[in-house]
Amino acid sequence: MTSSHAHDEQLLDINGVTLCAQTFGDPAAPALLLIGGAEASMDWWDDEFCSRLANGGRHVVRYDTRDTGRSTTYAPGSPTYGRDALLADAVGLLDALGVSAAHVVGVSMGGDIAQRLAVRHPERVTSLTLMATSPGGTDLPPMSQELAEKFAAGGDEAPDWADREAVIAYYTDGEHTFAGTIPVDEEWVRRVAGKAWDRSPSLASAQNHWLLDDGESVSDRLAEITAPTLVLHGTADPLLPYGHGEALSWAIPEARLVPLQGMGHGMPPSEVWDTAISEILAVSEAGR
Repeated sequence: MTSSHAHDEQLLDINGVTLCAQTFGDPAAPALLLIGGAEASMDWWDDEFCSRLANGGRHVVRYDTRDTGRSTTYAPGSPTYGRDALLADAVGLLDALGVSAAHVVGVSMGGDIAQRLAVRHPERVTSLTLMATSPGGTDLPPMSQELAEKFAAGGDEAPDWADREAVIAYYTDGEHTFAGTIPVDEEWVRRVAGKAWDRSPSLASAQNHWLLDDGESVSDRLAEITAPTLVLHGTADPLLPYGHGEALSWAIPEARLVPLQGMGHGMPPSEVWDTAISEILAVSEAGR
């Protein structure tokens, strides 16, 4: 069910592409921009999660990045843009919505985009929350052995993207692959994956995110970040172990590191929402 706090989806022309965005809460409240991870349409930012942030006095914005949801898609296997274009899209989205600066929350790949936003466009970032992401570098803990072996074996086989149930099963398996010790809520995953399938004319195009060029890294410039910063990281992340969150918090001046107990890699499960939401609201209050 769509939250009563949610406004209608908007299709916005930005940087020569169309981006689909949706907002929650009072448009006069401080804006809070949610940037999703690789392959993830905005559906993976749960309605209730967004509503609870809006109840905290924020105007929450979630959106489909290129190649997801109702935003512009490219032929599977043939993206003609890179990660820096996703950064430009985030800035362009703020412009299109008339937002001069926002509290920015990024997860996984979205956390990388958020880092770039805070470094290259510091005037647009009022506070920064980085979740399940990494500063990059060679001296960080490797992924779990189990995950490395699965990747070496080829990972999960891609489904028939025209088969809704097969796609839902594929994403459900993926959630188990990247889960921590908190049990996977399969009912929630099935609901969100089904909604993403329903909204996406080319769901296979989301795989293009794994093919993007990295663009200009900001790993060596994180000390330039001046926005109040929160690092949320799962203690059981198999892809980017907790040491990545620690390294990120050390690299950014005065960043606050908060462990999310038992969380793996991906969107925060409902079991950690109380912590995640209260911490996001607190850091955004510090940035006002």
